[in-house]
Amino acid sequence: MTATLVQLAWAIASLALFALVEGRSSRGSRAVQPRAAAWSYVGCYVDQVGARTLAVNPGTTGGEAALTNEICTSTCQGLGYVFSGTEYAGECYCANTFTNGGGPAPDGSAGCDMACNGNSSEICGGPNRLSLWDYNNAIATVITSTSIVSSTAASSTFSAVPSTIAGWSAIGCYNDTVGSRTLATEIYSIPGASMTVDLCLAACKAASFTLAGLEYAGECYCDSKIENYGAVQSSGCTMPCNGNAAEICGGPNRLSMYSLSGAGSGTSSASASGTSTATTSTSSAPVITSLPTGWKYEGCWIDQAFGRILGTTAASNSALTVESCVAECIALGFSIAGMEYYTQCYCGNALINQAALATADTDCNTACGGNSAEMCGGGDRMSIYSNKTTLVVTPVPHTQLTGLPGFWNYTGCLLDNAVIRTFPYQLEFLNNNTATNCLSQCQTFGYGAGGMEYGEQCFCGDAQNVIDANATLMAEIECNMVCSGNDSYICGGPSRISYYTWIGTPLTSWDFPTGISAGEYQFLIGGVIIPLVSQPGVNGKITFMEKFGTEPANNSTGTYELDLKLLNNFTAAWRPLHVKTDVFCSASLTLPDKVGRMINIGGWANDATYGIRLYWPDGEPGTWGVNDWQENVVELHLQAGRWYPSAMTMANGSILVVGGEEGSNGAPVPSLEVLPLPSGSGTVYCDYLNRTDPYNLYPYLAVLPSGGILVAYYNEARILNEVTLQTQKVLPNIPGAVNDFLGGRTYPFEGTAVLMPQYAPYSAPLTVMICGGSVPGPEIALDNCVSLQPEVANANWTIERMPSKRVISSICALPDGTYMIMNGGQQGRAGFGLATEPNLNAVLYDPTKPLNNRMGVMANTTVIRLYHSEAVLMQDGRIIVSGSDPEDVRFPQEYRVEVFVPPYLLTGATPPSYTISSTDIAYGGTTTLTVFLPSGNFANMKIALMASVASTHGNSMGQRTIFPAYSCNGNKCTVTVPPNAHVCPPGWHMLFVLDNGVPGYAEWVRIGGDPAELGNWPPFDDFTVPGI
Repeated sequence: MTATLVQLAWAIASLALFALVEGRSSRGSRAVQPRAAAWSYVGCYVDQVGARTLAVNPGTTGGEAALTNEICTSTCQGLGYVFSGTEYAGECYCANTFTNGGGPAPDGSAGCDMACNGNSSEICGGPNRLSLWDYNNAIATVITSTSIVSSTAASSTFSAVPSTIAGWSAIGCYNDTVGSRTLATEIYSIPGASMTVDLCLAACKAASFTLAGLEYAGECYCDSKIENYGAVQSSGCTMPCNGNAAEICGGPNRLSMYSLSGAGSGTSSASASGTSTATTSTSSAPVITSLPTGWKYEGCWIDQAFGRILGTTAASNSALTVESCVAECIALGFSIAGMEYYTQCYCGNALINQAALATADTDCNTACGGNSAEMCGGGDRMSIYSNKTTLVVTPVPHTQLTGLPGFWNYTGCLLDNAVIRTFPYQLEFLNNNTATNCLSQCQTFGYGAGGMEYGEQCFCGDAQNVIDANATLMAEIECNMVCSGNDSYICGGPSRISYYTWIGTPLTSWDFPTGISAGEYQFLIGGVIIPLVSQPGVNGKITFMEKFGTEPANNSTGTYELDLKLLNNFTAAWRPLHVKTDVFCSASLTLPDKVGRMINIGGWANDATYGIRLYWPDGEPGTWGVNDWQENVVELHLQAGRWYPSAMTMANGSILVVGGEEGSNGAPVPSLEVLPLPSGSGTVYCDYLNRTDPYNLYPYLAVLPSGGILVAYYNEARILNEVTLQTQKVLPNIPGAVNDFLGGRTYPFEGTAVLMPQYAPYSAPLTVMICGGSVPGPEIALDNCVSLQPEVANANWTIERMPSKRVISSICALPDGTYMIMNGGQQGRAGFGLATEPNLNAVLYDPTKPLNNRMGVMANTTVIRLYHSEAVLMQDGRIIVSGSDPEDVRFPQEYRVEVFVPPYLLTGATPPSYTISSTDIAYGGTTTLTVFLPSGNFANMKIALMASVASTHGNSMGQRTIFPAYSCNGNKCTVTVPPNAHVCPPGWHMLFVLDNGVPGYAEWVRIGGDPAELGNWPPFDDFTVPGI
């Protein structure tokens, strides 16, 4: 069969190439047998618009204007259907059965009178008439013996036509296989289109052969003996000869066989196989005495009608027995075993490809190679054994068009390049790949295009990826491999994707504002250091800290304070401060004491890792202060040295210090400790930090309104008891990438995290959001934000896709309740020179908008911000953006300081202002504002409390956004602060008044006092303490 041979050769070559490219075998992946043009015209059938005879109306190549019968049958075949019908010149329909009472037209072929749009020499049905075609005589499976069959339908049995060549006689319909021919010599001198029985017989006789066979309507084979155990078959010789439609010339894998001068069937042998001749039993009743418990014979089944009926091929065995095949299938984890043709063993858990019982059990008539008393199938026949109560038979694999998750639509068989993929994200579902499973994963992560390839692969991306890759739709037959998770469906093929697109409401929608609506980056001042920590002080200035040795001149003091009122005088704007040990990769907070001292904890190596440093901000804006950092590691130090720790103010006012390593890339420090050190306490060991080192550094911490402490690290999260610091609740793992759940969110796969706004009366659950990160191994940055309400029972993470990938990023909470995501790269991880593809745009996240519609792509910067970059909110509502310390030749060491001006400050509207009666407020207490509101509309006023933040390594330590209750009488407004330390841990906040979304200048207020009496700590003479 020339067509089948070419197709099979192509499929084998493609599979081999694909396996080489992929660097793996094709284990477990099965191609649907390449299907040659075994389509026969059945007749003219009735159809109705509202009640179709064939239920599926697929799209076809070129559309209705190009339709031909060939295009329609090819499309139906590629989708796994065995009936194809063309109608009204340009319509194509498919199905595996007839519906709505469809059948032969009562007026015969008269109604099928419309030429095909794509080929005027063909008929493509007519009005309410189908030109019906079937594949491999499928009509025989749906039409009963009493049904009327079109006279054009081929006979299902081989009937010899008397030959005019003397001495030849028909001996039956024999099986044949491309790789092991029943007759070894193919005759090429006769054109396939002209083939007749006489021409083939004459050619074989002239070549001195005594056996002749015709196959597939146009092929001729000769031999003088039957090779490879060829055997008589009860059906399959159904194809009229191309040169004489009154004659039968075999069929797919079937020979119409003739013998010269009584040569008969000759001797069946295994040519060059080295095995003994197998005898043909006169009975196929199995004689088995030693099957495992529960296993039994299930009958003789037809194989290869539409492909193999069991999906896994075991190794061929010349000594095959029923018992050995069953044992091998059991070892492979299967519940069905099938023996075929002496030596072949197949396994599966279901009979696939529309398997059907043979008409007679005697069709399984080849003795097993290892036991002649047992039958091991026959030519295209399997002896089936199973331990199942009921055998499951699945239909011919086809493309899944229904039962899809959500609004997915099958688009076609898409070309994929094994070197440069069409889609960016590949998943491996070795045992459970289906359209449902694959597309559900794509949908969950916000991808609206995807599909399955090679049986077990799933791809996710966007329709734009197809355009960018210049990928084109291929013939449906090229998607020919069954899904690893469901043998009934097709999951692409070698370098071919069963391609689906989302046609519902967009899974993700981003805004792309322009002009002032996009905000604006502005240069602020040149820097004197490359900071790794930025922290606004309650004195109205910004403190920056850097590691020793960052400067090329290596002359930095390690920390400087920027006075925003002195920007026009570079030297005056930067006041040098001093630390004694290296603050590289330390943690910072603003203490709740009455002067808002800054604390910096941990560091680079040796004594620095134990360091506790304190600074009392002083000096009004425009005037240098006199205070400096105080540090004495002998007197005041951590219990364990920590590099990359996190810190948080607890509800009781103490400082919680979490995690880290002993020093630069040192051993883990998987413990917690509290400052000041409680009497009789020590560190608390954390097995989860030890287990996830080194991927858990700079964990995200938060006090929860219901009590307890949230800790999020690597791809895990849990709630700690705030008293014992032991695990109280383990939360669901944090999602990563669509194709890798191990994506990390903390250093070194550094994302960035915030708490969502809390609104009085604070009854809604607190939401935490983490954006970006990276994947261990390939280090592809994550392109999503995930959020969770950790206090809610059975809560799980919500995934929202970002407009771009981002790692080592920053996030800044704004006083209008939105968040600006900034800085970072799109490839790599944290560390010197380890991130690339800088991400230059900002993304605004607005939690008041519908889910998956909350992000807007804002203005771009020209300044690359990678490792050691920061972003914090200033008192005027702008964001100060600093740092970038890649220390490689690709990207600069960045001294420049920028500000990002959000849209609310670009409208030209006059900002509001206020005076305040008290800046030190107890829980549940009030303060009075005298407000100047330019709009005069107090209904559009909003008040926000923005907790003091220290920004480093994507961690905004201390961040909290609170919208308190307030009431106004004229321009006198009474603000009621949160009721307790769980809603609002004690500390300092910027108080903003917003007029129709425009913030004015914020004053610092302290809420909750100093419950841990940090104002008296540390009790050493060389530390200045403010008292309480």
